[in-house]
Amino acid sequence: DPWNPDVSSPLADPGVDIELGDRIVSIDGMEVNQSNPPGQALVDKGGRAVTLIIRRGRRRPHRVVTRTLKSEQMLRYRDWVTKNRRYVAESTDGRVGYIHIPDMQLWGFGEFHRGLSTEIDHEGLVVDVRYNRGGNVSQLLLQKLLRERRGWVVSRWREPQPFPAHAPVGPMVALANELAGSDGDIFSHSFKRTGLGPLIGTRTWGGVVGIWPQQTLMDGTVTTQPEFGYWFDDVGYQVENYGTDPDIEVFITPEDYAADRDPQLDRGVTEVLAIMESHALPSPEPDYRPWE
Repeated sequence: DPWNPDVSSPLADPGVDIELGDRIVSIDGMEVNQSNPPGQALVDKGGRAVTLIIRRGRRRPHRVVTRTLKSEQMLRYRDWVTKNRRYVAESTDGRVGYIHIPDMQLWGFGEFHRGLSTEIDHEGLVVDVRYNRGGNVSQLLLQKLLRERRGWVVSRWREPQPFPAHAPVGPMVALANELAGSDGDIFSHSFKRTGLGPLIGTRTWGGVVGIWPQQTLMDGTVTTQPEFGYWFDDVGYQVENYGTDPDIEVFITPEDYAADRDPQLDRGVTEVLAIMESHALPSPEPDYRPWE
């Protein structure tokens, strides 16, 4: 994300003369080699400017001044989501969209809507809540996914727009795993319970009872207690300490990780394509405008 310096690569900044294949010879005067890797040279330098000596092929080394990140988590997250979205698009000839929701708080709410405008207009949709860290906005996201296209806003000069807005075009599936918890559990169970589509992956984490961190002690410590439980009309309180079972169980083995395979995503694509075969796409009469 080049507009946000905290989540974009410093080596991609304008004016930084570094290319793929260049070698970092030293960082702030400390030689980089097998016994002294870059991570060691960057200790305690997060968020600071550093000087790199770069060697490109047989050319003379040149100096580059750049910044450092305090964390590379968002770079890796954005790369993972982009790779998944591209894979889904290429595997389906652009017919299926992909959205990942990392949590049910501000970050996840933003990521959901970041992809909603483009991905919701595909013929099918894969909603990925694997690794979801919970929060409290699942019901707001489910409201959007539960919308059905009942009409169209047809204007004189523009393309028709669905009514209600941001309503999915076609069928969808959800992906969940054992690291989707709290409101991630709730979203996964509700997705399945409301009939939005099949839930694919592994049983979710099973920790939905919420806390209220309101008691502050004299030393600054905050204590919590179980405060908010969730009861469902099909399983009662049993999502707590158990999670929710997927409709289709798919595991990712260590061999899959090593080979960079994602059988859960593959199965999600397969299932949504199969459902799409029997799903008629809604559309307005393209050329008829009674007011003209």
